[in-house]
This record gives sequence, C-alpha cells and structure tokens, in this order.
Amino acid sequence: MDLRTMTQSLVTLAEDNMAFFSSQGPGETARRLLGVFAGVREQALALEPALGHLLGVAHLFDLDAETPANGYRSLVHTARCCLAHLLHKSRYVAANRRSIFFRTSHNLAELEAYLAALTQLRALTYCAQRLLASNQPGGLFFEGDEGLAADFLREYVTLHKGCFYGRCLGFQFTPAIRPFLQTISIGLVSFGEHYKRNETGLSVTASSLFTGGRFAIDPELRGAEFERITQNLDVHFWKAFWNITEIEVLSSLANMASATVRVSRLLSLPPEAFEMPLTADPKLMVTISPPLAHTGPGPVLVRLISYDLREGQDSEQLNSLVKSEGSRSLELWPRPQQAPRSPSLVVHIHGGGFVAQTSKSHEPYLKSWAQELGVPILSIDYSLAPEAPFPRALEECFYAYCWAVKHCALLGSTGERICLAGDSAGGNLCFTVSLRAAAYGVRVPDGIMAAYPATMLQFTASPSRLLSLMDPLLPLSVLSKCVSAYAGAETEDHSNSDQKALGMMGLVRRDTALLLRDLRLGASSWLNSFLELSGHKSQPKSVPIAEPVRRSVSEAALAQPEDPVGTDPLKSLTIHDLSLRGNSETSDTPELSLSDETLGPSTPSDVNFLLRPEDTPEKVESQEEMSTKDGSSSCLSGTFPEDFLPRRSSQGPTQIPLYSSPIAKNPFMSPLLAPDSMLQTLPPVHIVACALDPILDDSVMFARRLRSLGKPVTLRVVEDLPHGFLSLASLCRETRQAAALCVERIRQILTPPGPAAPPV
Repeated sequence: MDLRTMTQSLVTLAEDNMAFFSSQGPGETARRLLGVFAGVREQALALEPALGHLLGVAHLFDLDAETPANGYRSLVHTARCCLAHLLHKSRYVAANRRSIFFRTSHNLAELEAYLAALTQLRALTYCAQRLLASNQPGGLFFEGDEGLAADFLREYVTLHKGCFYGRCLGFQFTPAIRPFLQTISIGLVSFGEHYKRNETGLSVTASSLFTGGRFAIDPELRGAEFERITQNLDVHFWKAFWNITEIEVLSSLANMASATVRVSRLLSLPPEAFEMPLTADPKLMVTISPPLAHTGPGPVLVRLISYDLREGQDSEQLNSLVKSEGSRSLELWPRPQQAPRSPSLVVHIHGGGFVAQTSKSHEPYLKSWAQELGVPILSIDYSLAPEAPFPRALEECFYAYCWAVKHCALLGSTGERICLAGDSAGGNLCFTVSLRAAAYGVRVPDGIMAAYPATMLQFTASPSRLLSLMDPLLPLSVLSKCVSAYAGAETEDHSNSDQKALGMMGLVRRDTALLLRDLRLGASSWLNSFLELSGHKSQPKSVPIAEPVRRSVSEAALAQPEDPVGTDPLKSLTIHDLSLRGNSETSDTPELSLSDETLGPSTPSDVNFLLRPEDTPEKVESQEEMSTKDGSSSCLSGTFPEDFLPRRSSQGPTQIPLYSSPIAKNPFMSPLLAPDSMLQTLPPVHIVACALDPILDDSVMFARRLRSLGKPVTLRVVEDLPHGFLSLASLCRETRQAAALCVERIRQILTPPGPAAPPV
C-alpha cells in the first residue's frame, strides 16, 4: 500500500471511529477515544506530504540504484510502520467496538502510545527537512553554521523519547526481534534501579535482570525509566550493563548454543618490538613498536579460534603465550591428527562502542564463522575507553594485526589471504588499522568486511541519526557518551555506585588513567591552545578552556603536516570538501533548491546547548510557546510549523557534551574525514549495514567516498534489523540470514582472484 492510500484509509477509519465514540455520551473513556482518533487524523494528514517530500528526493543520497538506502528512506519507512500499526488498530476498533469482549482500556492505551510516537515522528520529519535544506547537495551529515548546529541538537535532545520505549518498543523492527528488545529493556531498567540504589556490581547483575516484574506489566513506567537512564547515566553504567554477557553463567549458556570448535585460546602478546618488511621493498624493514599511548607498553590480548586443530596451533611457542581462562583454555575435543595450515586468516575486531565487551562476548558467532569458513580467526581484545581512550585501541589492534601477519604460521595459516573483519566500533578500527598499515608501508589486508561500522565520530546530525530518538540499543545520549569517552573527553563525576559497577580492578585502571591524564594536561594544553587559535569560530561559553589532546608518539608520526598558513588541515576538513567536490550527480539539484525555498532561510541564535538545572519543565514550555512571526520555534527557526509542538522530555537535561574534541577529526578516529590520498590505500571494502541503524549514514557516505575514488566497495543494507545483529545471529531467521551475508563477504575476500580472462 502506497503512502497516500495508507493515509487516506487511516483518516477514513479515524473519522468513522470519531463519529461512533462522539455518540457514546459524555464518559471519560469515550472522550479520550474521540480525542485520540482526532489526533491520529491530524497527525496523519500533516505527516503525509512531509514524508512524500523526503521520499521524492531520497534517491539523491543512495550509493547507487541497486542500493536504495539512506537515513531519509529509513525515517520514511519508520513512519510508515507507525501508520500501518495505527491503521491495523483502527480497523480492529471499528470491527470490535460494539463487542462485550472489547478491551477498551487496553486499546485506548495502545492508541495513545502510538499517537505519541506518530507525533514525535512528525517532529523528526521536520528535522529531516531542515537537514535537507541546510546540508550541502548530496551530503547526509550536517555541515551548517556551528551556532545553528548547536540549536539543532538542542532542539533534538529535548524531545520526548519515552513513548518509543514502552508499548511501541521496537515497532520498526521485524516481529521476531521485539520480545528480545522487551527483555533487554526490562533488564536495563532493573539494572538501572540497582545501580541507582548503590547495589549494583557484576557479581549480582545476572539476578538483577530478572527482578523487573513491575516494568514488565507497566509499559509506560518502563518507557519513562528507560528514558531517564539513557539521558542521565554515565558511560560507566553502560560499560557495566553491556559487559553482563561476560558473566560466566551467561557466556556459558551462549557458548552451549554455538558451534563447537577444537581451539579457543586466549593469548597474551608480549610488548616487544619486532621487524616487518616493507611492501614496496621486502629487503627493507620497519620496526613495529608495542602500544605506548596513555599507559605505556603492555601486553595485547587476542583470542585464537579454529574449528580444526591445525599445524602450529599446539606449538611450544604458541603455548607459551596462552593466558589461562580455567577450563575454557583447553580444547573441547581430543586432539586428532593436525590439519594442514589454512591459506587464509581472519583478524577480527569486536564492537562495543569502544567502551565495553571483549572477544568473549562475540565468541558465539566467531565459532560459527570458524566452522563455515574453515579458517583460523584471531579476535583482538583491545583496551577500552574511558580508561584507555584514543589512540590506545588503535595502537593495540595495529600491533596485533602486524603480529598476526608475521606469525601466521603459529596461528595455523600460511597467510596467503588475510581479511580484517569487525562490527560497529570494530569496523571503525578495521579501517583505521588498514590506513595505519599503509602509512607504515607494511602489508595491508586483502579486504575488509565491516558490519554497521562507525566512520564519523563527531556530534553532527544526519537523517539516520535522528532514528536514535527511538532506538533502544543506540540512543543519541549513549552514542555521544561512548564517542566522548573514546576521544578522551570523559569528564563526568562518578558516584560510589559508579565505582561498584566498575569493580575493583576497573576502578584502579580508571583512576590510573585519570591521574595520567591530569599529568599530561599541562604538557598538552599548549597544543590544544594552538588548535583552538587556528582560525576557527569561537566556541559556546560553556566549553572548557583547555581540553586534554591525547596523542602518542606513534600517532604524531602519522599526523598530517600543517598547511602554509598554519591552520590544522584535519580541523578544517568537511565532508563536503572531501567527498562531494566535483560530484556531478548530486550538485545543483532542483529538488534541493525547492526544499530550501519551501522551508525558508535559517538564522542561528546564540543559546546554551543544554537546559540549565534551573530550567524547569514550565520554563521549557513557555519557551516553546514563543514563536517568531513566521510561526517557527525560537530554538531553531523554521523547523516546526506554528500549529505544531512536539512533546518534550520530562526527564531533565540530557548529558551530552557541548562540543566535539578536535581529535575527533583525526582520520585515524573518523575515517570518513580521511583525505583521498589515505583512502586510496584501502583494500576492497565490503560493508553490511542496517536500514534502521542510527549510524547507517556513516556506511552510505563512506561507501560513496570510496566509490568516487574508484575503490572497490560493496554496500549491502539489511532490512528491519537493529544495530548489533551479529550478536543476535541465532535469534531468528532474519538475523541468521544477515550473519550469513557477512560470512559470504568474508569468503569473497579470502577467495583468491581467478586468472584473467584471455583477450577476445
């Protein structure tokens, strides 16, 4: 059913139900039902033309005609899902409203919840239209004035979100995912309740997940608590919650359902420098130093997974590197005759927002990969932020990758074909490790498979990132906390509950990192001052005067030189400058010009990014009612029509950093901002993304940049699945198919290219 037909059908049913309930007398229930259907009619009629406009220009932002995917399409699809659910519910009410078995209160609550969701989706649609008018032609990321960007994000973070976490939780995803999301949301709010009461700790978190009965039976309460947690709890809470899968009981249950492998060993690579040959001239060598950033030299943990026991995997040299994990470090089967070394090797880098999880969390699907591909897999356990911010993780992953290339015989491989594979944050590290290998002149991988990677680690808006308002796995505030922690800008205070969630060793590591940061502050402030005085626009008043800029010796060696006028080229990079220069396909489009005229010009205003503690909800409402003469909001001129006010959050100010660290523009942190000369060094890239992922636009824009440079790249976007589907691979048919697609892309990389066809 097309959008117009769906809207007309919904409006007709809403009017029919309004006529019925208006004749039912002055009762409270009838009045509320009458009001909700009137609201559905109003929102649907206003939303349909806005969605149609976005859909009319969405093709301009696709990678190609065979890959119709970007944030604008995803937003339209999500709104259609909400309209479809309201259409189904309206039909049900029309058919059963006279029945004695009609559950009035239940249907009323569900209609009100989806009406709230539709109202907020209308607000997001207007935000997307504003992005469309403000962005450069063909660009998905906001590139407007800094003041306007702050206003835009301030408007966005004050929107109400709880309606998406209650009865409407996961309505945009495939139905098989929704029970899992409901379980996760109940576990999250229960965990948050223990955390708030200073009772939490990894020793009790497993039981705390099953004590949320009141949240299970009260969706509205769950939604409100979910919104409070996502907006106000710090990165240490999310680190503790996401690491629940590391608990032995839960990890054992997950491994029982996964493939059985003969080798699963945790190795500790000693921090010793070694030599590697240069690709251009193998007679010349380059020294690969151990990781140094922030905490000095230290071992790097990696996990070797192999379905078969292969030559070299039980050698004395490899056994000397094994780190004990109890009984899990032993082979699960008796050792048979060794299989020959595989010609291929997969080096894997796990996700987790740079702040959580290890290879142990991702072991279930890695075991399946090892079985299906028949090759050894080396998964890297890099150090996590905020205790170990950028570039520590990159240094460790690069060191482990080079070690694997040099010692592939110990891993059961001849190393003829090497694939780098990772998901989310791991996908980001796959790209940056390859860029660093090229910068060092050593062997780059034969290909990269990145699942839903993050390539733009800046606080900038895009149409797909608008979806973070409703995403239960990647809310915007959580994304910003992870990125801020990785950038080294973790400045929040930590209560006793935070310390308990970290555990004793985590607390020691965190406090050590904070101490080292303070010691480095004086040495780095001069560099920060240089960056801040390099000609860019002034920051808001609430921005700290000095920010610790974290750079290791090895990172500085790879930094780009300054231009002749002394301006930091990385700081002045924009996506438009890098990827859209000379793009004839999306320049001067009449649709974009028309949208600019339709929405009107914008004027940035100087406002604080966050609500101050003294700004009560009443003050916020009074500010919302203030409008300019053309009826637009005072916070962001021209975003919303004068007759529309979205619902605002009642959970207090959202703790989102006011600014992006200058280091976030480093190409080894945000590979989307890398100059063409660096991206030219990447091997073939295969990206598997999710249509409903808040970081979908990261994948689309990165693939477009590589395509514009003539680099081999594929982008496959799976429908109706959330971010992180690899960890849910065994959950349902859709996740299994998406995981199989990732395996197929890795297999393409590991398959040697065939002989060239003879000339005709």
